[in-house]
Amino acid sequence: MRHSRGADFLPGDWRRAALRIAASAALALAAGSTLALSPQDLPMVSRSAERGNDASQVLLAVAYLNGDGGLRRDPAQAAHWFELAALQGNAYAQERIGDLYESGEGVGANATLAFDWRLKAAQRGNMQAQVKLARMYLAGTGTARDEDQARAWLERAAVEGSAEAQYLLGRMVHESPDSVARRAEALTWLERAAKQGYEQAIGLLNLIRSIGYEVDAGWHHHAPALAKLAADGDPEAQYQLAQRYEHGANGTTRDPAQAVRWYTAAAGYGHRPSMLALSQMLETGAGVPRDPAAAREWAERAAASAPPLVNGKGQGR
Repeated sequence: MRHSRGADFLPGDWRRAALRIAASAALALAAGSTLALSPQDLPMVSRSAERGNDASQVLLAVAYLNGDGGLRRDPAQAAHWFELAALQGNAYAQERIGDLYESGEGVGANATLAFDWRLKAAQRGNMQAQVKLARMYLAGTGTARDEDQARAWLERAAVEGSAEAQYLLGRMVHESPDSVARRAEALTWLERAAKQGYEQAIGLLNLIRSIGYEVDAGWHHHAPALAKLAADGDPEAQYQLAQRYEHGANGTTRDPAQAVRWYTAAAGYGHRPSMLALSQMLETGAGVPRDPAAAREWAERAAASAPPLVNGKGQGR
């Protein structure tokens, strides 16, 4: 790859500039954000990447993936540069090449390779990779299903502050056979995720608190009323019913397909938490076929819908 502007820089100039850009990129990626490459920076970063700098290789991969810096979007080139950086041990690159192998973007879809790269990134402390790895263990995707391994990786990410890991861990404990005895543990993780604004944790906490952690004597009297309200078009009832089907809570058999059905019905009425829950299920394939395009569409619709006000303060529902 050659860029004519590279000739405008003296060796010391481009090297210092490349190091500056690479350092900025490392800080941005560590903070969970992305750094868009400018056309002016592209020649320096390209040359640094070609010389083997893993941070520059990541920058160039992101630019190809997003079409930044005047480059045409090219997932195959993105995968190439991510993998070069990943082979050098760059944990962020290992996570991202795992994503591409899972989705088949720029490379052939390969769940086993997605698992392998995420495992490498997770072992290097990449929190997002740890959560994704746990989800693969839970679903048996790219590896044998192993709830113990999933829990171990979720605990590691949850302790580091991942709201998604805290929610998943809380849900696992809540759905475990000895959930009543471990109620405090489940609530602790869910509350930590909820404090970070994680919508699904907020929803599950509300569900637990509204109907109680155990099945009470009146549950079987309440369930038909909720089902009738949902069938009659009440979006909040549809959302609550979907929550029960998604989590298998309080006497309801877990049924992800039914959860998607009722989330979709409520989302059709503009119910924002249902849009977010639906997006999450379709994105992760939590018991239903993955549909990233539909997941993005629902996420965008949720972002565009202003949440109603409760007591003068914006709420998540």
